[in-house]
Amino acid sequence: MKLQITHETRYDYVPAVETAQHMAYLQPLSSPYQQLLEHTLSISPLPAQRSLALDVFGNCRCFFSLQSPHSTLQVVSHSVVATQTRALPESAITWESTRELMRYVAGAGFDAASEFVFASPFVPRHPDFAAYARPSFAPGTPLLAAAQHLMQRIYTDFTYESQSTQVNTPALQALAQRKGVCQDFAHIMIACLRAVGVPARYVSGYLLTQPAPGTERLIGSDASHAWVSVYVPDLPPGARWCDLDPTNNRAGWHCPGEDYVTLAQGRDFADVSPIRGVIHGGASHTLYVGVTVLPVTDETPERLASQTQTQTQTQTQTQSQGAGPSLLDNTAQSQMQSQIFNV
Repeated sequence: MKLQITHETRYDYVPAVETAQHMAYLQPLSSPYQQLLEHTLSISPLPAQRSLALDVFGNCRCFFSLQSPHSTLQVVSHSVVATQTRALPESAITWESTRELMRYVAGAGFDAASEFVFASPFVPRHPDFAAYARPSFAPGTPLLAAAQHLMQRIYTDFTYESQSTQVNTPALQALAQRKGVCQDFAHIMIACLRAVGVPARYVSGYLLTQPAPGTERLIGSDASHAWVSVYVPDLPPGARWCDLDPTNNRAGWHCPGEDYVTLAQGRDFADVSPIRGVIHGGASHTLYVGVTVLPVTDETPERLASQTQTQTQTQTQTQSQGAGPSLLDNTAQSQMQSQIFNV
């Protein structure tokens, strides 16, 4: 499947920000299982510095700095990606065997996946995660079967409710209240897997959502998504991560489905926040986010041209007037988007 993604972000600051440095994770990954065909990142006002680099997890990050006062920051990412789906593979390894392979043994070979067994900023160690995981990890259960069972339980036991949590809501709190958003469900599942000694990582990306029958897709109605990858040691080298989405109860090899786009991977949300930064000034800010994921069809180029023209007008207006037209105010997305620190 070929998908086009437009991810628009705008910050309005009061008072103006004097200087700022930001890091953006907005370029989808390119791999044997997902091809990045096109990508552009437009930033307004024009940054004084801008550079691209790969982080330790293989994600493409864009650093940019703004050295003059600005009351608005607008970042627009356009991507076209070709995706594919593969069903979960056959795997016989048990979760106990996986746990033992991840233990430190003097003189034994190092497996890089072992770093995803430890606690991370948004995924702490706690007995409550082990207690919740326990029913899915009976002795001798194959790892993939146990992970799928855990995914299905989270899907059944938890309620998706936007605004029920914030970006900094502890996973333990979301576990206790049995509700949250996709970020919370991913963190909870990762915490449960790590609690039993299984490597698990956080995946950020996009999901093509389908409109209700008889209705049109709303531009900007989609949002960033998050799911989980679990490490399965008996699969072929380089292809040992299987993806599970507890929000939608879907799983697949390398991605939960061809309607998913992988943006970045890390230990938890802290590693892959779409935009984060440090600003001087701007005591308060308002965040507007719009994400559109569309299949590329014969009609797509015309729609792309229309959207590109709109974006050009928006950027021109922002540069000349210091403000742009409102984008979709998506609260759930806003919770996942922002890590801005004032100094």
